[in-house]
Amino acid sequence: MQPWPATPQELMAVQQQLGAQSPPLWHPAKGVGTARPGPADAGLVPPVSPELDAESLGAVAGCFVCFPRGGGGPGSPGDPAWAAAALVVAGRIVAVAVVRGAAGASYGAGLLALREGPLLEAAVRALPCVADLLLVNATGRDHPRRAGLALHLGAQLGVPSIGITNRPLLALGGLPAEERGSGSPLRIGGEIVGCWVRTRAGTRPLAVHAAWRTDPDVAVVAVLALTRATRTPPPLRAARQGARTARARATGRAR
Repeated sequence: MQPWPATPQELMAVQQQLGAQSPPLWHPAKGVGTARPGPADAGLVPPVSPELDAESLGAVAGCFVCFPRGGGGPGSPGDPAWAAAALVVAGRIVAVAVVRGAAGASYGAGLLALREGPLLEAAVRALPCVADLLLVNATGRDHPRRAGLALHLGAQLGVPSIGITNRPLLALGGLPAEERGSGSPLRIGGEIVGCWVRTRAGTRPLAVHAAWRTDPDVAVVAVLALTRATRTPPPLRAARQGARTARARATGRAR
């Protein structure tokens, strides 16, 4: 286990190293990662393999960190923080771990690991077992150095990871059709680093990011397999609820 970088310069150097690596891709089940997106203008992501469901993904963890309500701007080093990780197996939440700590830095684009990295690692390590897959509220290859926090955290923990956010960081791409399972690629230049994915019909799509040992195909198929009744995959949704509930209890304010 390596210590987290303490300065922007240290972090950028680590990100350059991680972004240049090409570790073996994670393949949880037959057929995952074998499909390839259609033409760039198709606006569709391959459908979920019938052989892949939430159970076949194994133990999936999601992690999320929140800070006091009402704060504006990039925040400050030392801001109180509540980080949570939730473990889901076969669609059932089996554990939620919450840790309280402090932000390591203010927010800076492309430098989120300085603010949240150690907190999220502590929460994931507090779970009763190691996950087979990690979902992170951060980007992965959609990053100036192709190593956002979702990728960095997965590498730090040695767990394949996928980033899930409401919007891209740098990547561009048109929105997908309204039907569940539809998607469209997110690109930096000519490189596909993730996809817009409609996990539920009629709701805003999620930006799904390739991260540690995952490519856009694997990330999309796994997220759709996990997400059936809600917009956000249950591991990440449960982690978000856990962090916000802990904050509410500590501050006496609504989540």
